[in-house]
Amino acid sequence: MTFGEKLRSLMGERGVSLRGLAEMVPCDAGHLSKICNGLKNPSARLAERLDGLLGAEGALVLLRRSPDGRMAQGGELAPSEELEAVELARRVAASDVGEETMAALEAAVDDLASAYPRSAPAELLARTRGHLAYVARLMDVRMTSAERRRLTVVGGWLSLLAATCDVDLGRRSAAAARLKTAAQLAEHAGHLEILAWTLETQAWQLVTDGDHKRAITLSRGAQTVAPKNGSAHIQATAQEGRAWARLGAGRETRDALGRVERLVEPLETPDRPEHHFRYDPAKSDAYTATTLSWVGDPAAEPYARGLLARLERPVSGPARPRRAASARLDLALALVAADQPDEAAHTALEAVTSGRLVPSNYWRATEVINAVEALNVPEAAGLREAYRELCRADGGA
Repeated sequence: MTFGEKLRSLMGERGVSLRGLAEMVPCDAGHLSKICNGLKNPSARLAERLDGLLGAEGALVLLRRSPDGRMAQGGELAPSEELEAVELARRVAASDVGEETMAALEAAVDDLASAYPRSAPAELLARTRGHLAYVARLMDVRMTSAERRRLTVVGGWLSLLAATCDVDLGRRSAAAARLKTAAQLAEHAGHLEILAWTLETQAWQLVTDGDHKRAITLSRGAQTVAPKNGSAHIQATAQEGRAWARLGAGRETRDALGRVERLVEPLETPDRPEHHFRYDPAKSDAYTATTLSWVGDPAAEPYARGLLARLERPVSGPARPRRAASARLDLALALVAADQPDEAAHTALEAVTSGRLVPSNYWRATEVINAVEALNVPEAAGLREAYRELCRADGGA
């Protein structure tokens, strides 16, 4: 059976139309039609996205063929990466690694996590996978029990960072495998902060998938597991607030925002505020802007404007272009609610054409586009076309 045949079969079984599936991806319906009819080969990312959306359990990924017609295998695809993740966890359970090597690996983790806000997810994923492969090889080397625990913690952080990149890229099966491995390594090392981050990352993925009630459950689970003075506890609390906002639960949303504010108040800016797993107090502004815009609070517009200005013209530290792109989507959604759809369309267009949006945020752009189209905003057509170009440039997914 070909990829297109299996895709059509799954769509029929699930009762999903071509246009409906294209909106879920999101991608161009014409491009998807060509894939269904065997006229186009899906990208690896699109194959994984379709596999996850249709619950194919890897069948579509395995049927994808490379441009020369061979069955795709290894490298970028989820099945081989899942085996890679499982192999790392297996070796931990099975001493000559020096202090210099361990310190270098721990520093590499911090460097990679600090590169997250300014790096393309695919590029950062490739770098992180290279370090993971090296850590996996070291698991067979003689070392002390203390060194083995440190190496296990390094492997846990790297697996977690790789999973975060997978979530950004819409690679569901690879993300799930790496989160499972990160959790296994965290449990083996007794590292509750990593374990809590795995739950928080799953919660974020559920928010992007629209499963907000499960996202709340996982966010609360992360808060229970996390050390109370750790970054994961704050992040999980903020994630709970975002999930409540998507459900339109104003009281619960504001309660979560209040808890985040109390947790952040005594914090000082960390030495590396760009580090993805160290909570920078400035992050709470971004989460508040998103949460207020989602819950429809009138304060969302001025808050998002102020945040965007601070991100693009920071008083100290580097600009945050990826965070600024997301802030534009928050502002655009707030502008729609404030009956300013023309400016909303213009602001969303800046985000879509910034080159800084990651696939896990495409659904947020789609939400704004649908809203301005429904209001018959003249700029909506140009915004929709720019978004289609973004999807095409990203391989159709």
